[in-house]
Amino acid sequence: MTLIAGAVAVITLYLLLQMFRAANPAVLARTIRFGGGVVALAVAAFTGLRGELAVAIPLGIFGAGLLGWTPLANAGFGNIGGLFGGGAAPASGQASRVRSQFLDMRLDHDTGQLGGLIVAGPHAGRDLGEFDLAGLLAMVPTFDAESVALLESYLDRRFPAWRQNAQGDAAGGQRRTAASSKMTAEEAYQILGLQPGAGRDDISRAHKSLMKKLHPDQGGSNYLAARVNEAKDTLLRTHNG
Repeated sequence: MTLIAGAVAVITLYLLLQMFRAANPAVLARTIRFGGGVVALAVAAFTGLRGELAVAIPLGIFGAGLLGWTPLANAGFGNIGGLFGGGAAPASGQASRVRSQFLDMRLDHDTGQLGGLIVAGPHAGRDLGEFDLAGLLAMVPTFDAESVALLESYLDRRFPAWRQNAQGDAAGGQRRTAASSKMTAEEAYQILGLQPGAGRDDISRAHKSLMKKLHPDQGGSNYLAARVNEAKDTLLRTHNG
């Protein structure tokens, strides 16, 4: 019986590790944060009922911070959730847009969700979410280099293990050298999700918030991170000028 129980435990642990490996890092981080917040609040409630308020109150504040409870921000505890990647964005409803010849990509600041619309070619007008992995990879040979980079960023978030599963990294093998073009101020504002005329502090806050969401632990993208950095530099140069 001990041998059977050990074998079951090993198999269960292996399956759990495979699930974590295949999971979207951004979704996994949010799930862990939510679970931690619920557990912290439950323990705070239990200790509070026992009269241990010195433990219950800080633990309750901590749990509420993990869950992004807005009133805590007004009470000066807004950074608690941020320590674990949580908390609300500086302004809700903001989104960043990066456009290429074939794709119009949108990153939601509140949820970190990356979506895209095909704007040219035989599938123009359709959302990337309508296609499976095979269908998306089939578009690679028809895209320019910048569109391929954007598509890869989308695949990294939606299919975290696609590079290992794709035969010979099909998208990477088809990439061509992109002709660099100078980013305009209008493009930079769209990438940072800001309105034209935003101040230096707004630019810095938007840049910092986006870079956190594009961190590899959050399912980020080196290409998108580079575009965000370029957008910040472009707008700061404009202000300096």
